[in-house]
Amino acid sequence: MLRQTLVVLCFAALLTGSTNAQKFAPEPVHVAAGTVLAFHLQTRMQTATENDTDLLPKGTVIMVKVLDTINSSVDHDGTEFRGVLANPIVSGNEVIAHADSEVRGLFVLLRSKTHPDGFRYELLITGIRDGDKSLDLTASLNSSFVDPSAQSGASSATRETGKLESPRENATAPRN
Repeated sequence: MLRQTLVVLCFAALLTGSTNAQKFAPEPVHVAAGTVLAFHLQTRMQTATENDTDLLPKGTVIMVKVLDTINSSVDHDGTEFRGVLANPIVSGNEVIAHADSEVRGLFVLLRSKTHPDGFRYELLITGIRDGDKSLDLTASLNSSFVDPSAQSGASSATRETGKLESPRENATAPRN
């Protein structure tokens, strides 16, 4: 009986040790105020009202100058941030939103089955205010919520700029 108890205790200790060794923290994200990031328009689902951004194709790039510093070691899931459009959003000959329009966004923690850590931080654009016109939309740093690794080439170019310190995010800095 004593032998069986010892075996069970040893087995439990092994399981506890291997569980504590797993990594659950996603890659940190640090974005300095003034950084220009490229967001990719996503398809909105179950929209109650239509707006001009619904005319734009999925993947349309929206350049945003972030006005607030974002730091994953300080900011929590759901933290709001502000920005302005670095360039106008244009569809054909029509300006959907002018440069310097107000942008609102969220810093979020997303769960992912395919991500190596099981979680990843993401910056999402949720709306743009151009004068008295308000546009609801969803745009993310990755071109798709499903496969963030598809942007690995753009991510490595971003790391060289030093603007976004996360290897799994996709952002671009303005070119001079």
